[in-house]
Amino acid sequence: MDQVDSKILSLMHENARISISEMSKMIAMSQPAVSERLRKLEEQGVVTAYRAQLSPQKLGKHTSAFVMFKTNCCPDFIKFCEASPEIVDLYRISGEYNFLMKVLTETSESLTQFLDTCNPYGFSTTIIVLSTAFEDKSLITSKV
Repeated sequence: MDQVDSKILSLMHENARISISEMSKMIAMSQPAVSERLRKLEEQGVVTAYRAQLSPQKLGKHTSAFVMFKTNCCPDFIKFCEASPEIVDLYRISGEYNFLMKVLTETSESLTQFLDTCNPYGFSTTIIVLSTAFEDKSLITSKV
């Protein structure tokens, strides 16, 4: 991966809907060359998806929390998490806890209700997010 690929990825991360035409102008390459590089990045698995970034607040999700969870039955807990719409990210972690969940709910009361449904699987520690400085920071540092 070279500097041109980094520029393409940076532009895609900023706006996945950017046209090949616009991208080619910004990096001073032909449209076919940009298309080919993007195709190769997809084939190599560097670009894995194109998706919309949704606003949790606009969807009524005003409470964000990170929940560290310890369980003795990981497969059952993972199934529970897959079926729980409140959980948007799930990480297997090292240390005293097995998992770290990112949870989005409507209110602190609905967060409490969700945490009550987790109790049969183990125990948790919850960290409520007060504000977010940034999320989904680009893995590519190259700027156009």
